[in-house]
Amino acid sequence: MITIAIGLSIVLLLVILFLLFRIGTLSSIFRGSSERAAGTTKVSNRVNSALLMLFLIGGSVAFIWSFVASWDTMNQPVASVHGEWTDSLFWTTMIVIGIVFALTQILLFYYSYKYQHQDNKRAYYYPHNNKVEIIWTMIPAIVMALLVFAGWKTWTKITSAAPESAVVVEVMGKQFNWMVRYPGPDGKLGVAKHTLIDATNEFGIDFSDKNSLDDFMPREIHVPKGRPVLLKIRSRDVIHSVFLPHFRLKMDAVPGMPTKFWFVPTKTTDEMRNETGNSDFTYELACTEVCGRGHFAMRFMLVVDEPEDYEAWLAGNKPFVEENPSVLAKFSTTAPKQLVLDTKADEKAEEVKTEL
Repeated sequence: MITIAIGLSIVLLLVILFLLFRIGTLSSIFRGSSERAAGTTKVSNRVNSALLMLFLIGGSVAFIWSFVASWDTMNQPVASVHGEWTDSLFWTTMIVIGIVFALTQILLFYYSYKYQHQDNKRAYYYPHNNKVEIIWTMIPAIVMALLVFAGWKTWTKITSAAPESAVVVEVMGKQFNWMVRYPGPDGKLGVAKHTLIDATNEFGIDFSDKNSLDDFMPREIHVPKGRPVLLKIRSRDVIHSVFLPHFRLKMDAVPGMPTKFWFVPTKTTDEMRNETGNSDFTYELACTEVCGRGHFAMRFMLVVDEPEDYEAWLAGNKPFVEENPSVLAKFSTTAPKQLVLDTKADEKAEEVKTEL
């Protein structure tokens, strides 16, 4: 480490001495007192202009190489319908911006080479041209307007209301893990209140609400391929962020402000394993908001099943109250009985309706 520090100090000292020499040379030129300095400056200009062109060529080659080499890493396979919309918008924007960037940088370095200082050349004075002003203002304005419109259209589709047939999954973030809740056969999530949270009832579910009695909390998320999935997102403590990269899904989990995001999976976990050639592949829900010292541990697995496999998995889960009957102690002991009575009343009402 000491050797590296000494080496860097020597390099820095040489750079400072070179810059001091350059300042002295330029001062001599401005005073018109040094022909030798002027000759040195001409050589320096030629060297600098050549180095700028080499930098342009070398930088372009390095960029293309790194882009191609990192393609598979930075461009993860997409596995949702709206993810394809997002990728299409992203690459359209990148192509437009990339073309403009490449042209401006090529011209910048080329002009530095072509118009390097020469004693027999004088700068061309071109103060104003209305036509040029209009052209270079209107073209970027039109292109940007089109990109903004395309972005607005895509965002509107992504954030539209989820279909009524969507699978509902509640995702709650807390320091430092994710919790997931599914509705039972009734298809409705029970009411949850932060005042009811304890060591067992970590969701704070109100079990006096009959809709909550069949809710269950699995250890991993399962969703069916080809069917809309609505994530109802909330946080129990600080800001977290739900991130499912292969679905191009990201939404913050904000305490006191429920959020949501819906998507349609297009590839099962097994299909993705075949596509990537990775037999251990699995979809991952990660937190992308630094939420404390245990942020790195906020990882939850997601499995995309074929519809029939999903239904089999769904049927194999037991309601939370069945596995943890003690949670009902805080609530009316008649809650399960009330559920039965309400169900019978509903059946009776349906019979009367049919008779009518």
